Amino acid sequence: MVIIVGSGPIGLATAIELKRKNIPAKIIERGCLVNSIFHYPKDMTFFSTSERLEIGDVPFISHNPKPTRREALEYYRRAAESYDLDIHLYEEVQDIQGRDQSFTIKTDQDSYEASKVVVATGFYDVPKMMGIPGEELDKVRHYYDEAHAYAWQDVLVIGGGNSAVDAALETYRANANVTLAVRNSKIKESVKYWVKPDIQNRIKNEEITGFFNTEVKEVKESEVILDTPNGTKTITNDFVLAMTGYKPNFDLMTSFGIDLTDDEDKMPVYNEKTLETNRKGMYVAGVVCGGMDTSKLFIENTRVHAEHIANDIQKKID
Repeated sequence: MVIIVGSGPIGLATAIELKRKNIPAKIIERGCLVNSIFHYPKDMTFFSTSERLEIGDVPFISHNPKPTRREALEYYRRAAESYDLDIHLYEEVQDIQGRDQSFTIKTDQDSYEASKVVVATGFYDVPKMMGIPGEELDKVRHYYDEAHAYAWQDVLVIGGGNSAVDAALETYRANANVTLAVRNSKIKESVKYWVKPDIQNRIKNEEITGFFNTEVKEVKESEVILDTPNGTKTITNDFVLAMTGYKPNFDLMTSFGIDLTDDEDKMPVYNEKTLETNRKGMYVAGVVCGGMDTSKLFIENTRVHAEHIANDIQKKID
């Protein structure tokens, strides 16, 4: 038995590859199926085409050139059903004891025995905190859902990437008074090519107020203090959407006995060919492999992890 921690696309893909090799696998997920995608903004469109998000040779048919969040949720449900995967949802892994060929996985509901463990927990569960006064206020949100709640409100969006740009444009079109604060000198190059001209034009036309080379210094009940190239600015504010990114759950990985690199990326230590970590019999899969550098790994370029892991496990069984 192989236990897979996490039911994201790569966790599902790994279970599929193992099933193809007649190796039993069980997925344990603390939330819902593909929990990270479920918590994406409701109207989000993927950067990739649907075929690059496919797993297990299950066709992903989208109504548009770029699939939506809703289509992805339906697709991954269908992929899991197609292979009749053994998935335990809303169950959290708390501890992993034992060694290769004899692991004991303890959850908040049960205990399981496994010969191998695959950690595919992604990076969307832990937001990167700004560490500024007022960040704990209820009006500060690190996850953006949809625009309606911010109609006719003074909204500050922090960040220059896809999440920030989408939140700024959508809340602007819901009649929010939007300010965008970007730490760098411009919108990130990685922003979706069909969206970038839109945000640039909204800022140019002063429909959205843009502050570049700017950091947020403090959040107050009805104001936000910005450190801009032209000095300190205080603006009125009802909500802060801090789209500052996310990171893997490093505490969870170290509690599992996975070593992290000493540099700022804090990548898990693993064999690049097999994905096996320093803890023999335990593997990492998917975007969690990138550590803090969350911009280089995606569903598209980590699907191959499933094959590498399944092949290595089969080789060791044989």
